[in-house]
Amino acid sequence: MGRIIVALDYESAEDANSLLAQLKGIPCYMKVGMQLFYAAGPSFVLKLKEQGYKVFLDLKMHDIPNTVKGGANSITKLGVDMFNVHAAGGKKMMEYALEGVDQAVTSSNEKPLVIGVTQLTSTNVTTLNEEIGIAGTVEDAVLHYAHLAKSAGLDGVVASPLEVTNIKDQIGTDFVTVTPGIRPQGSNIGDQSRVMTPKEAFNQGTDYIVIGRPITASDDPRKALENIIEELN
Repeated sequence: MGRIIVALDYESAEDANSLLAQLKGIPCYMKVGMQLFYAAGPSFVLKLKEQGYKVFLDLKMHDIPNTVKGGANSITKLGVDMFNVHAAGGKKMMEYALEGVDQAVTSSNEKPLVIGVTQLTSTNVTTLNEEIGIAGTVEDAVLHYAHLAKSAGLDGVVASPLEVTNIKDQIGTDFVTVTPGIRPQGSNIGDQSRVMTPKEAFNQGTDYIVIGRPITASDDPRKALENIIEELN
């Protein structure tokens, strides 16, 4: 299942490599987030690519446009297959990210998918309204940022599975959606607020699902992933 992205949310390369050994042979994306990237660095991403994995680098860049342009340039040179920026950084920032990508693409590396973060799956309406200071529903905010990302030229967005149908209906089925907040039936939802099972998320039309703790915190990660794949089949 190349549309399943396993979140390598570990504090060291050693811990991540232990999981990789257990999942060897199962085709899937690997997501490297802030914790692991800050601990293991770009060399870990390069090793994942050498092992044949597709890599989603989840750093959620959000800074002034020129800084994000430079970051996108460096990320593209790593050879990742997908990375993200915060849509809240604005259209110009997202456009500069794409400029950074274009300047880094050569005959030896492919152009990665660039996706915008809309709202975190831990965000509920209270957080959105009272803490972030955005009025309206979470769904409205997600759609606004999705339209903004599309206008900037991004390939798609990160959004909860609850918003996928509206995004696809309003923006188009070719606009990529990557959905965290995935919890297999019976799993603890933890700090997530807007969740679905893997099968429900794909039934909504999403392109990729991100699964972390239900696999990585399992006593048998390989069996946990195989059970998810079996459920989808």
